[in-house]
Amino acid sequence: MELHVREFGKGPRTALLIHGGMADHRTWHAVGARLVDRGYRVIAPDLRGHGLSPRGAYRPDLLADDLVANLPRGADVAIGHSLGGLALSLAATRLTPRRAVYSDPGFRLGALPPGATAAMRAMVENSGPESVRQACPRWSEADVAAELAGFALFDPAFLDAVDHFDADYLPAAPGCPSLVQLADPSLTVDAGTSAALKDRGFESVTVPGAGHCIHRDDIEGFMASLQGWIRES
Repeated sequence: MELHVREFGKGPRTALLIHGGMADHRTWHAVGARLVDRGYRVIAPDLRGHGLSPRGAYRPDLLADDLVANLPRGADVAIGHSLGGLALSLAATRLTPRRAVYSDPGFRLGALPPGATAAMRAMVENSGPESVRQACPRWSEADVAAELAGFALFDPAFLDAVDHFDADYLPAAPGCPSLVQLADPSLTVDAGTSAALKDRGFESVTVPGAGHCIHRDDIEGFMASLQGWIRES
């Protein structure tokens, strides 16, 4: 599937940014700007069923195949948030980034508690500027606008498919130097999963006080936690 892909900057290094569920490339506006300032060319796709990308069948392996078909190999860094982290993990051995960062990744999205997808659907259908501000008081107005734009373009049928995802997509090995960046507390990675990832060779860092969307809750903490994983200008 041909995805809608947005590019920022023309630097000599390349960063791939893979958004989470119910969002699109706009969620990365602040991170993209920081990376451009550090000399990166930033490439941010809309996953299938999200943003301006086409609709279709919804399975994690297909999300990964789309990334492989639409993104360059050998990026200096690839960052995936939540659902985007899951898709990136399934594509990483083919995309071969030099480093990968999984931000509160959804490796076990298929094990969501009962009613979780119904709550997500209600969020998409009923959210407005004030409800997003109340739910996410640390977000900028640009973050609020990006959230609502993502909701408006999201295909709700995607949530029906999530209920049929396998329970466990935990990677067996990193494939490249890989960081798992955790919210505090993490929405998607419990203590047992975190320990299993460390045993399998993943590094881990927690951004204190940040919610699931770390890059919107605390952009400074998000970037600081990537020291050593991204290059300075």
